[in-house]
Amino acid sequence: MKLEINNFDAVIFDMDGVLIDSEPLWKIAMEQVFHSVGSTLTKQDFQKTVGLRLDEVIHFWHQHEGWKNVSPREVEMMIVDRMKELIKQNGLPLVGVVEMLHFLKSQGKKIGLATSSYRVLIDTVLSELKITDLFDFTHSAEDEQFGKPHPAVYLAVAENLNTPSLKCLVIEDSLNGIISAKAARMQVVCIPEKTHHPEPKLILADYHFETMSEMLETIKTDIER
Repeated sequence: MKLEINNFDAVIFDMDGVLIDSEPLWKIAMEQVFHSVGSTLTKQDFQKTVGLRLDEVIHFWHQHEGWKNVSPREVEMMIVDRMKELIKQNGLPLVGVVEMLHFLKSQGKKIGLATSSYRVLIDTVLSELKITDLFDFTHSAEDEQFGKPHPAVYLAVAENLNTPSLKCLVIEDSLNGIISAKAARMQVVCIPEKTHHPEPKLILADYHFETMSEMLETIKTDIER
């Protein structure tokens, strides 16, 4: 299926793995914090929980390991604090992200953000990448009863952008994110996060690109024709 940007009034971005190469940072933060509370989990284990909200990730692993002398909430806050440090040390946008955002603005598109990351990390990432002002609305699944793959976070962004779901295009990198956006009746671009194991089910997305730059080049070429 051919991607025609003029069919959409709004573009909604996921954050981790889409705007910033933060998936490796999450694995570093989780491995360090989990080890500090006696866990034996490794970066490879965290592949199982990609795309879930952090509290859901911690609940999942706590059920498996049952750490002593520390609560899941304390582990959660330790990981968030470590992530803030890592983002500030390694905060660079993925290739093509800034150019894509400016192009969408030039085309009069509304721009949203729908992420499983917490508000404090949204603010940290957008500030470090210097792209805060390019978004019309940003939203964290921490403010919803359910995180991805539930569609709530995407539906909330569409509502706040005053845009019907069918007029929203989503850019995602994970299976849970794709399922979330499709459940919200939105079309989805998949730009897979490169450190994940290959996931055949990503074919569920409507469009596929290797990079944001490739997507932007395709969109521009079609508009110029």
